[in-house]
Amino acid sequence: MNTVIAYCGLTCDSCPIHLATLEKDKSHQTKMRVEIADQCTKLYGMNLQPKDITDCDGCKANTERLFSGCFNCEIRKCAILKNMINCAYCSDYACDKLKKHFAIDPDARDRLEEIRKKN
Repeated sequence: MNTVIAYCGLTCDSCPIHLATLEKDKSHQTKMRVEIADQCTKLYGMNLQPKDITDCDGCKANTERLFSGCFNCEIRKCAILKNMINCAYCSDYACDKLKKHFAIDPDARDRLEEIRKKN
C-alpha cells in the first residue's frame, strides 16, 4: 500500500484521526477520540472535545468525511488553489504557513524535503 502524503507532509495512513475513522470497535474508537482531542489541544492550540474528532478519509480524499481541522487548514486551501499534489512541488516552498507547521511536526518537513530531492 502506498503512503498517502497530505499537502503539508503529514501521512494520512498514520494519522490518529484517520486511524480512529477506520477503528471498528466503537469503545476503542471513543477512547482514541478522547486522546486525539487532548493532543490537538496541546499541540495545535485547538479547543476540541472528543465529539469534534469526526471521521476523516484524508485531506485529499474525494469524500464528505473530512476532519474540521483539515477542512479549515490554510495549507490545504492553498495547495488546492494552486492545484498542487503537495507542498513539495510548490514554487513558494517553504512558505510561512509551512514553516509554522514544521515547527510542530518536523517529520512532515522531512517527508516533503525527500519528495523535493527526487524531483
